[in-house]
Amino acid sequence: MFRVNLDTSASEGGARSATATTHRGTYNTPCFMPVGTRGAIKYLSARDYAELGAQIVLGNTYHLMLRPGAEVIEQFGGLGAFAAWEGLTLTDSGGFQVFSLDPKVDDDGVTFKSTYDGSYHRFTPEIAVDVQQ
Repeated sequence: MFRVNLDTSASEGGARSATATTHRGTYNTPCFMPVGTRGAIKYLSARDYAELGAQIVLGNTYHLMLRPGAEVIEQFGGLGAFAAWEGLTLTDSGGFQVFSLDPKVDDDGVTFKSTYDGSYHRFTPEIAVDVQQ
């Protein structure tokens, strides 16, 4: 895992502004963070969202695991390379999607049916973290 440092620059009233620094770079908050559910944003190129002011792009672990697949993302050298995006990337856990599928839950993880092709998949905390890395 990695550390995120926040430098708060405004906190008067309801306003909040900060700079977040990760091991891969820095971004300002609040920020425009487009959602590339499967690693890329539909109908836009990485240049388009850079021109729109995006500093960071969000991907979804559930969707990335199923399509295009963690192996494909890894072959490209990571999510940024897959999407031809030179900025920062962030992935969520995919937990909302998995739990909306009525999964079978046990002490070690969840088993669920893919919405894409009906195949069954297993998510453990270790698998979710591995896909996100």
